[in-house]
Amino acid sequence: MNTTIKQIEEILHNAGIEEYKQETKLIIESVSDLTLEKIILGEEIKNIDKIIEIAQKRADTKAPIQHILGFAYFMGEKYIVNSDVLIPRDETEILVEESYNLIKNKNEKIDILDIGVGSGCISCSLAKKLINKEIEILAVDISLDAIKTALENADKLDLIRKIVFRKSDIYSKIRDCEKFDLIVSNPPYIPLKEKNNLQKEVGFEPEIALFANDEDGIEFYEKIIKGTPKYLKPNGYLAMEIGINQSELIKNILIENNFKDINIIKDLANIDRIITAHI
Repeated sequence: MNTTIKQIEEILHNAGIEEYKQETKLIIESVSDLTLEKIILGEEIKNIDKIIEIAQKRADTKAPIQHILGFAYFMGEKYIVNSDVLIPRDETEILVEESYNLIKNKNEKIDILDIGVGSGCISCSLAKKLINKEIEILAVDISLDAIKTALENADKLDLIRKIVFRKSDIYSKIRDCEKFDLIVSNPPYIPLKEKNNLQKEVGFEPEIALFANDEDGIEFYEKIIKGTPKYLKPNGYLAMEIGINQSELIKNILIENNFKDINIIKDLANIDRIITAHI
């Protein structure tokens, strides 16, 4: 094994970083612009000092590697991330795929509302997948700093004409005349009581995007679901990412609010992760 690869793995592993091999690959490939395969085959690594500096910072601070590098990958694209937005997770890619499948066959204009836009990864990914359709995505967030980051990502991906950004606390700034074929959201769903049980890395992410104040972590689902009928078009869909042990609670709220065809999708760990429904 290349000595630099081994050195970085040791720095991260000794610091207790569980995914030290994956993070070693990410750091070295990002800074050197070489794949590990090319390095193993003998290509010279440039910027070794920078690579070691980043690995050491990760080891010392436990800050997420995505924050240190300034980006995260999501559905094959590189997104700017920082302390103002949630780092995109693999599970959210399932939300994008399921949302796309709900509306991909519509022939007329497609209107989408993304509640809690964060980095913009959901809105941008849907805009890319629906690039040949007539679409308009309204992306809202209570945080202006998050909106600024999402705007940067949309601009970088040349999707700025497809997405409108607006500061709104869920539906607070949605106009009565605005109706949507799909409302999609990855809301805060971790109960505040769980805060001290989370990995140290999570503490670097914005609390406003992580935590709900109620016992079960479903306060935002209740608000979204109860307001949704006013803003969905006939046969419109709602799609949301959910937390562990929340699927039945959220399903019951959907039933109480006259939603039909409720579908729960598991993630790769066999955990209920996405819930979809329509009116």
